[in-house]
Amino acid sequence: MLLPSLLPLQVSGMRPPPRIASSRMFHVPSSHRLRTSVVCSLRGHALAAALSLSIACLPGPGAALTVDLGTPLSVLQQQERTVEDLFRDATPSIVYINTFVAATDRITMNAVEVPSGAGSGVIWDEDGHVVTNYHVIKGANAARVAVTENGRSTLYDASLVGYNPDKDVAVLSLDRSSAPRAKLRPIPLGESSSLRVGQTALAIGNPFGLDHSLTVGVVSGLGREMRAPSGRPITNVIQTDAAINPGNSGGALLDSSGRLVGMNTAIYSPSGASAGIGFAIPVDTLKQQVELLLKSGRVMRPTIGVVYAQGAQASSLGVQEGVLVLSVPKPSPAADAGLRGTYRDSDGSIVLGDVIVGLQEDVIKSDYDLFKALDKCNPGQTVSLTVERTPTSLREEMISSQPRQRVQLKVKLEARAAV
Repeated sequence: MLLPSLLPLQVSGMRPPPRIASSRMFHVPSSHRLRTSVVCSLRGHALAAALSLSIACLPGPGAALTVDLGTPLSVLQQQERTVEDLFRDATPSIVYINTFVAATDRITMNAVEVPSGAGSGVIWDEDGHVVTNYHVIKGANAARVAVTENGRSTLYDASLVGYNPDKDVAVLSLDRSSAPRAKLRPIPLGESSSLRVGQTALAIGNPFGLDHSLTVGVVSGLGREMRAPSGRPITNVIQTDAAINPGNSGGALLDSSGRLVGMNTAIYSPSGASAGIGFAIPVDTLKQQVELLLKSGRVMRPTIGVVYAQGAQASSLGVQEGVLVLSVPKPSPAADAGLRGTYRDSDGSIVLGDVIVGLQEDVIKSDYDLFKALDKCNPGQTVSLTVERTPTSLREEMISSQPRQRVQLKVKLEARAAV
């Protein structure tokens, strides 16, 4: 869904800010001051200035506006050096990923590799594992990873270790014959559970193919949700106003100590470019997913084991809330529990199956709600499922005034690989 363009707001009755012409300081009572720090950096001129603005709001028609330019330049320089050091230290751990698909040369009819996309990634450990977004490598036949050290980039072939589209995470492995451990620098890992809104956030990646680009912002929101490529929800997503653009996917979101707190994944934008609302998968989620992928190459998710109707399909059958069961494979734990699927009777009328409206303590209004509830469970766990049993056919439902019957079932969740 496209968002409307954001336009600057103009409030009547407010004076424009004063033009800064000198570094003199005008003193006003401290009780009337509001101090903010503004940092400006101009490339090519090595010009830096730190402005400490003191705005005095005095009552009456003689209200005065004063500007304090007395912050020492050394303070700004120290702040800049801190950011410079963080970027320098993190650069060898942020990689550039190019993906390729197989194609046929129309002239020679030979099989060739054609570039299909590009993204970012982070070096996870000294064994040469690289973590990125699943959507970066989705559909690719091959991938090459560029690792930068001391200003020089080296290309390595990479193979796929595993992926989980439900969390938009993939793990690659660099060719060890060309990537000795001594040349790899894993990214330091932080904790996303302790993040707070307002913390400094640094995004490093390869937007639009511009390798190792740095943007700085803050953590502007926590506990967001977004849809994974599989349609399932990713929870506890980090929101940041650090500029994120196409090509940043899989890149690092760092805290002020240079530790990884998230993986840049998506943006809200009416144009496809940064609009100041970016999202990153929290590092705590990455740790869990990477551990599972390194162990078995796949993530087993809990599932009820039924085929369900998508939202539009269910609505056309008269089901506005809940998840309509289309079919129940036999034999299966779902069939053993008594779940009923949808079918046509002898005269061609549609007989609706069970509609899932609750799982454990969660209310289910859509498949999205069902996925969220299942994420709290484990494969092999027996859960309480609340379903509504519909009338025997659509024709009878239209003339029936009786409410649907609610039934409680106990279902053992199956384990199924995320694909």
